[in-house]
Amino acid sequence: MGRRIVPVALLCLLVIVQAQLWFGRGSVPAVARLQDQLAAQKQQNQQAQLANDRLAAEVRDLKEGMEMVEEKARLELGMVKSNEIYVLIKPGK
Repeated sequence: MGRRIVPVALLCLLVIVQAQLWFGRGSVPAVARLQDQLAAQKQQNQQAQLANDRLAAEVRDLKEGMEMVEEKARLELGMVKSNEIYVLIKPGK
């Protein structure tokens, strides 16, 4: 009887360790799920960084020169200079 206690105890410990590995808090599926979430978050961060860089470049251009202000006024507001004639050309079908 004494010889069977040690292998049974070791087998029970092995089952407990395997259960923690597959079903516990730090299990393989949980880690895979967290890695997927991390990859998605990194993608969102990258997109936000690109948008921030674009906005920072636009702000820098607005601070440095009036060319950007003139371009925005022409494109977004349809403004023209006093000696210019505005001509709209529609593309043919």
